[in-house]
Amino acid sequence: EHHLQRAISAQQVYGEKRDNMVIPVPEAESNIAYYESIYPGEFKMPKQLIHIQPFSLDAEQPDYDLDSEDEIFVNKLKKRMDISPLQFEEMIDRLEKGSGQQPVSLPEAKLLLKEDDELIREVYEYWIKKRKNCRGPSLIPAVKQEKRDGSSTNDPYVAFRRRTEKMQTRKNRKNDEASYEKMLKLRRDLSRAVTILEMIKRREKSKRELLHLTLEIMEKR
Repeated sequence: EHHLQRAISAQQVYGEKRDNMVIPVPEAESNIAYYESIYPGEFKMPKQLIHIQPFSLDAEQPDYDLDSEDEIFVNKLKKRMDISPLQFEEMIDRLEKGSGQQPVSLPEAKLLLKEDDELIREVYEYWIKKRKNCRGPSLIPAVKQEKRDGSSTNDPYVAFRRRTEKMQTRKNRKNDEASYEKMLKLRRDLSRAVTILEMIKRREKSKRELLHLTLEIMEKR
């Protein structure tokens, strides 16, 4: 760093490059005596350089997320029962996904959940109260999508709409949807041809091996 500062200061003072403006660079050395001790010549190229271990996917996370009101309830419930925030989220998520326009009843909730009856009752009563105070149909926010019959076309709150117009392609190359599909078909046909050729190659190789083995059998006989 001080060499660089000295070079900059010298350039500002003299306005031209001088000998003291050179930034030193370490030179490369060769024929080092201790090279063999650091890098022994016993290395062998492995068959596989990069090893990828198949990772197992984590358990599916619930779509419901705790809010501050839920945290207060879970902290109070922790004093009496064994429950974690993730377990509470999974319970609310199952109750929400098991309900339609009408919430599930307590016996149905016991079938959906695998926890103790007392814990299910506490969470169920809390969930019913919160669902009644909720303005929307569900506690899990859902993206509003277009209906199957197309009746929600004019609704500005629909997030995803079906593509009704033809696929837009580049104008300068005069591409259209038909030519794009032709290219896809051509690529698929070429891939099949390559696969067939590979299989023919394997068949001919097997035939040649069979011929050699037959000759060896004849010679042994």
